[in-house]
Amino acid sequence: MAKFPRRRPKAGTPRRTPFSRFARKAGDNRPRSRGIYLLPNAFTTGALFCGFYAIVMAMNQRFEHAAWAIFVAMLLDGLDGRVARLTNTQSEFGAQYDSLSDMVSFGAAPALVIYEWSLRGLGKLGWIAAFVYCAGAALRLARFNTNIEVVDKRYFQGLPSPSAAALIAGFVLMMVDLEVNGIYLSWVSWAIALFAGLTMVTNVPFYSFKELNFKKSVPFIAVFLIALFFALISIDPPKVLFPIFVLYGLSGYLVLCVRLAKGKPVSIVQVDDEPLDESERR
Repeated sequence: MAKFPRRRPKAGTPRRTPFSRFARKAGDNRPRSRGIYLLPNAFTTGALFCGFYAIVMAMNQRFEHAAWAIFVAMLLDGLDGRVARLTNTQSEFGAQYDSLSDMVSFGAAPALVIYEWSLRGLGKLGWIAAFVYCAGAALRLARFNTNIEVVDKRYFQGLPSPSAAALIAGFVLMMVDLEVNGIYLSWVSWAIALFAGLTMVTNVPFYSFKELNFKKSVPFIAVFLIALFFALISIDPPKVLFPIFVLYGLSGYLVLCVRLAKGKPVSIVQVDDEPLDESERR
């Protein structure tokens, strides 16, 4: 069978990829579509289902399933925005739908899980702590949507709601794995719920990891450390996940103290002239 040489692109012609037809042309400043795209919103719907499933499992006293559902919701929530950017299917509908899904998965669900597992025995103090967390998540999400154009993208303004949810879910998951009854840890749960809820509405800066560029070459040791990280998690996830999110929950206060000690408070206002990527609202 005869073989024909492939036609080489002309110099300066951008290389075509399977997603090239989705990309916007240079100088295209048209407003984002308000349509509904199936692919990214399917991931958002999956995260919403996980939050609803966590609530149902908590009501049925199956707290291990509820905690894992919250972690799965975190993974799906991280994927929907990336899929939208990859396929250029961002929309205002998707941004609003994602926020509502986050409120269920990372606001209402963790609050109910921690209340049913440990805070019920504290009476009014128990449900007040759960409400403070739930209200903190709602305020955190509302502030994120309104301040996205002025906040420095290197940092989150306050503890992100998925990390706050992981803090609670990780604690419940570890204690259930150790077969510790939540009744005996009511005040510890109360303190964690208040800490997570209040930290979400503070101005404490938490590193966002948005500056990481996965397209650049990295040293071999970086790949090894990533493999080691996943290996450590796979050894005993309940006992590894919670300490990780505790460290992240405290990292913002450490950064704040270090910067204040140097007389250089961390600015949460975007100082560069870089245009806003609207897909970040997902």
